[in-house]
Parts: sequence; structure tokens; C-alpha cells
Amino acid sequence: MRIAIVTDESRTKFLPTIEGQLEDAQKARTIKSLKEVISSKYDCIDLVFDDNLIENLKKEKIDLVFNLCNGIRGGSRLSQLPSLLEHEGFLYTGSGPLGHGLAYSKIYSGMIFKQLGIPTPDFTYVHTIEELNGIKIDYPLFVKPSDEGSSRGIYQDSIVYDKESLYKKVEKLLKEYDSPAMIMEFIHGKEFTVGIIENGNIVLPVMEIDFSELPEGFHKIYSFEVKNEYKHAKKHYVPARISKDLEDKIKETALRAFKALNLRDYARVDIRVMDDIPYVIEINSLPGLDRENSNISKMAKAAGIGYEGLVLGIVECALNH
Repeated sequence: MRIAIVTDESRTKFLPTIEGQLEDAQKARTIKSLKEVISSKYDCIDLVFDDNLIENLKKEKIDLVFNLCNGIRGGSRLSQLPSLLEHEGFLYTGSGPLGHGLAYSKIYSGMIFKQLGIPTPDFTYVHTIEELNGIKIDYPLFVKPSDEGSSRGIYQDSIVYDKESLYKKVEKLLKEYDSPAMIMEFIHGKEFTVGIIENGNIVLPVMEIDFSELPEGFHKIYSFEVKNEYKHAKKHYVPARISKDLEDKIKETALRAFKALNLRDYARVDIRVMDDIPYVIEINSLPGLDRENSNISKMAKAAGIGYEGLVLGIVECALNH
């Protein structure tokens, strides 16, 4: 069995910012860790998703692609590699084109959740500043790109309390991102995240994200500043410090969301709890697999599965597609 870990081209080639540099560094660490684990059982190499990928996969006689590609450009970039691999007949890890497309678009996933009665914040979205007129969601509002991940576009000023701040933030997002700006009800309350693996057969222990040690005045959100500049001021508790009843509610809600978007193999569901109701904020259909730093890796460790079990479990699921 020959497996290729496939990643995007360097993010800094297209996003020459500190965000791109940090993502490239994390990607390098992840590839190293994955190769160590996969090579214990299979023949493993790594390749880049470029114009020569299919030719290289055939030349290397690859049986399975371990997909780490978020895509570089386009509104459906998470779906691009799965679509190509399906067309060429290659097995691959993770969700298919439809699942990734729905999860990546916070607009369409939010619509599906609402239709199915899965709690999620009220929201709207705009393509232009003019469309902001007449918004009827109460302040404070959470403003973010509608189809980005890894806290891209989410900063401390993403929480807005008045019309002037809203217009300013939306104008900035529309200039920087090739997607509508999403405007959400801000859910006050604690934040949790839940890993789902083995096609939904296993829901990992709920992780609580504690922002209580952030500097005074900071919003308790997973902003870029919190994720990178103040990462030591947040704490993770696995399992979460919650009642069994609330834990069950969070897990049930996360699993419903996973199934609603037709996801596969593994994903991570981000949730905020207000008035004892778990609200799905978003789903990451391709969560990071950094051995030490990724949340899903920490949850797998707490479950007794460990990083090796997590990675090899993803491979085994994919081989049974």
C-alpha cells in the first residue's frame, strides 16, 4: 500500500502575510508527523497539489491520497482536490466535494442547520456595503468572511457594536476576501469544539476553550490575535468542565451537524453554549492534524486513541469508502 500526503503549494506564494507564514510552518510540522505515523504501516511520500499532481500520483503508483489541501483560490477550493481525485479514480481521505463545499460555505451550512432545526446563530450576508441597509439582527454582531478557516479574517474588531463599526469592518472584508461578508448574531457564552471521527461512529471528548485569562477588554473569541499572539492566555480542557447532560447535548448537536452536511471520515464542530443551548458556529471539514497543537489531536489523546490511532483510523476509513 502506497500513500501520498498531498498539500497545497506554499500559502505565502498567494498570501504573503504573517497568516500565510504561520500556515506554512504548521503544514511542514504536520507533514513530518503524519509521515512518521503512516510510514510505520505503509509506504508514504508527500506531494504538492500542482499542475503535475495526477501525473506524479500515477508515476508513484499511489493507492491512497491523504488529503491536506484547503485549496488556494476560488469559492469551492476545499472541493477541488477531491473532485479531481474522484475524476481520476483515486481513493482519498476526508469528505467528498459536496461535504467540503457545504461546510466551507458558512452561508449554506447555516441555511441547512436552520432548515433542520439545528441551533445556529441568526445571520445574513452581503456582497456590497449598500446591502447593509435594513439589517435586523441585534448588536453586538460578529462579522467574518463567509468561506475562510483558521481564523483568517477574524480579529478583535470582528465584534461590532454600532453601525459605523459594522460598515467599516464589512468594507475591509469585502476588499480583502473574494467572498460575501457574513454578519452573525454574537452568541454570548462558553466556547467548545468537538471532534468527530470514523464517519461519525466516534464522537471525541468535548473540548472547552477557556478565554478567561485574556487581557481585560478582549473579546472571548478565537480571533487571529488570540490564536497567535495570546495563545498562552487561553486554556483547553478535555474533557470539558461541564455536566453530563450538557456534554450529551453538545455531542448530539455536533453529530447532527456532521451528518447534515454529508461529511465523511473526520471533522471538527465549533459550538457556543448560551442558555444551555449548544449553537453550531461552524464546521471545519478538514481540521488541522498538527500532532501537538491541533484540537482534534488533543481530543484523540484524551479519548485514549492517541495521534497514531487518529491518523491510522482516518486512513482505514478512507480505504473503506
